[in-house]
Amino acid sequence: MSVVKSSLSEENLKLVGEALQGALVDLVDLALVAKQVHWNIVGPRFRSVHLQLDEVVSTARKHSDTVAERASAVGVTPDGRAGTVAAQSAIDTVPNGWIKDADAVRILVDALGAVITRMRERVESTDAPDPVTQDVLIQVTADLEKHAWMFQAEST
Repeated sequence: MSVVKSSLSEENLKLVGEALQGALVDLVDLALVAKQVHWNIVGPRFRSVHLQLDEVVSTARKHSDTVAERASAVGVTPDGRAGTVAAQSAIDTVPNGWIKDADAVRILVDALGAVITRMRERVESTDAPDPVTQDVLIQVTADLEKHAWMFQAEST
């Protein structure tokens, strides 16, 4: 049952829905991973990386809401449940316990890289079916790439 009627064809709606759902999963998990690292980071660069992690969390949460609302707007029900996120995310799991600051940076570089790779694929796949969704995904990708740049600069 779909309460919201989409202006997209069934074929395009399927492509767009998959792109938005994948983006939602990756963004929810990115926020969780960054917050887990934020709580457990230790080391001489604790404060700067700790604050930087909160910026990633804020970006991921903001964009996850935008992506989920875009999905709803086109008639796709977003699924951000824990089980769905755990089963479908591209991000590796975070180790338990304290995380050295250098390891925290590496974890974020890897997590952001995985999400950005998939976001760029989604940007490409939504070009023809729905430029509006593509625009949303382009903005998400741009913001994530800025965070990736900053964490990469931190890792040298």
